[in-house]
Amino acid sequence: MSDVDAVLQSVGPRLRAARLQRDTTLTQLSETTGISISTLSRLESGQRRATLELLLPLTRALQVPLDSLLDEPASADPRVHHRPIERNGMTMLPLTRRPGGLQAYKMILPPGWPTGERELRTHEGYEWLYVLNGRFVLHLGSQELVLMPGEVVEFDTHVPHLLSNPGPAPVELLALFGPQGERMHVRARPARTAD
Repeated sequence: MSDVDAVLQSVGPRLRAARLQRDTTLTQLSETTGISISTLSRLESGQRRATLELLLPLTRALQVPLDSLLDEPASADPRVHHRPIERNGMTMLPLTRRPGGLQAYKMILPPGWPTGERELRTHEGYEWLYVLNGRFVLHLGSQELVLMPGEVVEFDTHVPHLLSNPGPAPVELLALFGPQGERMHVRARPARTAD
């Protein structure tokens, strides 16, 4: 048996385990993905070979990363082994593995970023940013906010926005991003208890 066959053979049990862990029936998963119950059953039992066309909607519905179905999960090591994502000169380090829902990133904005045209953009969701190091500018609608280490900002990403680093040093941010309606909450100090 080749390595590819061995990996594909292990997809079925992992798929079944992910479904059961979420208390989802084959019928519910079929309704969510549009994949027939018989196909799902054959996938889980190893009677049907997994393809990307089948796995991609299943990973979205079960909210599991594709590699968790294809690779042996590291059960004893809880650390997140992230791969940096480069976008237009900015580096994003994913701090969460679960697709969908709340996502966490460490972002590094290089000096003078972004280069070229600075266009405010919108998209679905809410964003929460905490400045770890450096000084950056958040262009939010008609506002221009300068944020320093230790400061936090939260905003609806339907509002046109742009992050920039006009300074000479890199800026490091902790970013939490949630789908529309999913907001982060920050408490500045512990709640007082009644004496």
